[in-house]
Amino acid sequence: MINCIIVDDEPLAATLLESHISKIDHLKLTGKAENAMEAYQLIRTRSVELMFLDIQMPHLNGIDFLKSLPVKPKTIFTTAYRDFAIEGFELEAVDYLLKPITFERFFRSVERILRNIHNPVQDFMVLRTEGMNRKVFLSEIVYFESQGNDIKVVLASGESFISKSKITDLQATLASRGFIRIHRSYMINSVFITAFNNNEVVLGTYQIPVGRSHKQEFDTFVSAISKNRLL
Repeated sequence: MINCIIVDDEPLAATLLESHISKIDHLKLTGKAENAMEAYQLIRTRSVELMFLDIQMPHLNGIDFLKSLPVKPKTIFTTAYRDFAIEGFELEAVDYLLKPITFERFFRSVERILRNIHNPVQDFMVLRTEGMNRKVFLSEIVYFESQGNDIKVVLASGESFISKSKITDLQATLASRGFIRIHRSYMINSVFITAFNNNEVVLGTYQIPVGRSHKQEFDTFVSAISKNRLL
């Protein structure tokens, strides 16, 4: 199931997209926003894997909004204007749909993403480090540690580096990829969990504390993996 949101200030256009989404079993609409600020709050507070994004919106247009995101969900631009198509694809958008959007054209666009589910490539992210952008595979990341306005990224190889990012900006996107925030300063990759109790999580040779403010989130996670007998 792919969690998606609609970002569009035109009610009729948003309603049409919602109708299209409801016809595809693999899509789940988790929120709607009328502007960039509302969309940013959705991305921060829930897992968003796909965004249907209008371009012409008040205050901040869709192009600039997508540029501002440190970690970008898969994005399909929806607009009445052809002028931004080249810039949209430069941002690695999945597609660029012109309104009014027919279901046939919508489905062809979404089908590209559905194909990747059955033929997945290894997930990676690009993190800004000192003077360079670094490509890191998610499967290599053991945990993130907040350090003021930066984060420390610890890898399975034992290497670590500092990135100009914030955990809060990464949390919503990475939650659907097996990462869980267990402390205001730590977000871990659940793949590396070897032991845990109510107060800490062990990731091989690393021991990470469970913070009070994230206790409920961690308990929910533990309950889920216990039911599935993953540990």
